Amino acid sequence: MSQMKLKKFLLRYYPPGIILQYERDGVMKQKPIDLLDLTLDVDVEVLLSQIIRQEPLISENRRPALRSLVERLLIKMQEEQHHSFSLFKVLRAHVLPLTNCAFNKSGDRFITGSYDRTCKVWNTYTGEDMFTLEGHKNVVYAIAFNNPYGDKIVTGSFDKTCKLWDAYTGQLYYTLKGHQTEIVCLSFNPQSTIIATGSMDNTAKLWDVESGQERATLQGHRAEIVSLSFNTGGDLIITGSFDHDSRIWDIRTGQCVHTLSGHRGEVSSTQFNYSGTMCISGSIDCTARLWDVRSGRCLSVKQGHTDEVLDVSFDSSGSKFVSASADGTARVYNSLTGVCMHTLIGHEGEISKVSFNPQGTRVISASSDKTCRLWDVDTGECLQMLEGHTDEIFSCAFNYEGDFVITGSKDNTCRIWKAQTATSQPRPGYDME
Repeated sequence: MSQMKLKKFLLRYYPPGIILQYERDGVMKQKPIDLLDLTLDVDVEVLLSQIIRQEPLISENRRPALRSLVERLLIKMQEEQHHSFSLFKVLRAHVLPLTNCAFNKSGDRFITGSYDRTCKVWNTYTGEDMFTLEGHKNVVYAIAFNNPYGDKIVTGSFDKTCKLWDAYTGQLYYTLKGHQTEIVCLSFNPQSTIIATGSMDNTAKLWDVESGQERATLQGHRAEIVSLSFNTGGDLIITGSFDHDSRIWDIRTGQCVHTLSGHRGEVSSTQFNYSGTMCISGSIDCTARLWDVRSGRCLSVKQGHTDEVLDVSFDSSGSKFVSASADGTARVYNSLTGVCMHTLIGHEGEISKVSFNPQGTRVISASSDKTCRLWDVDTGECLQMLEGHTDEIFSCAFNYEGDFVITGSKDNTCRIWKAQTATSQPRPGYDME
């Protein structure tokens, strides 16, 4: 019988949870305890008893340490929200429009991709251009860090290749070749062992991070794949295609598990919720659809928009999702009831990108009207307009703490916006003997 020994507790703020670091046969492993439904009125002692009862690694004598972790999560939930953001830096390093921007997990670095064929790595706190990833022969369209680790970057290009880089030195590890046409979407799995790439050649490919070798080609879509994402477990991936369908694939076998059919137009965006029970798809047919992952059944069709749905996104716990449309509005839904909580009205152009802050209390939206807006999820009101870009904004993102925002525009610049309450602290851990 192999011995399992608890070594350390780690806190995870978004979504709320506790990570157990334990040793098994001399190997360090991690296991999350998700507290997705944690609220301020929770009975802490009842919750602790429940965790101790269900988790063999945690004995009763760990209750005080566990209690202090849950209390820290509750304190974090009560923290003053970051209300107003001010312009911190304008970054003018690219010579052509930006395509995408993304933060690493800790939020101290971010990357920008551009039509100028490069990807740049930036220091969030200083606005310093740390280095440039050069070598692609066409537009760098899709970019990602291998979060939560943040030590690797992957770039996908219209030159049909994908490149894997060291995030700290800029050294090129591999060029991944195999697609017949442009790569337009990509992602690391959460375990950072696999890269998925989606292409205009109707296929997605899985690549091994360690060796740079192709592991599988996901075939079945009848048109371009424009969206893909992994579930939290890293064993499933969802792809969205111009053939009107989304597909869920098993990573181990490379086989399609479900074809999600029903949209009457191209699928623009897809995502799993955190627990991996549901996924959403947004389509050019003006609707968003919510799906059950296990059965592949459509749970509901959201029909409020009057023009193409260009982006969809869950909040970090998966309790809410938002859809963004070419009609200039975004709509926030409750995932469980399917009720539309708010329609976010104010933009004067299409909204191409939308996402929640880690706390799930704010939504950010990027629009062709050259502005980015910050919305209150509870009331649906616009809290702030981030103005200054001179052309449409393609991308926007929050950092892990939710106190920095980056916006990338067709005007060749990226802007860093900083909350007045912004701090630069690493993620806390909780050490135990």
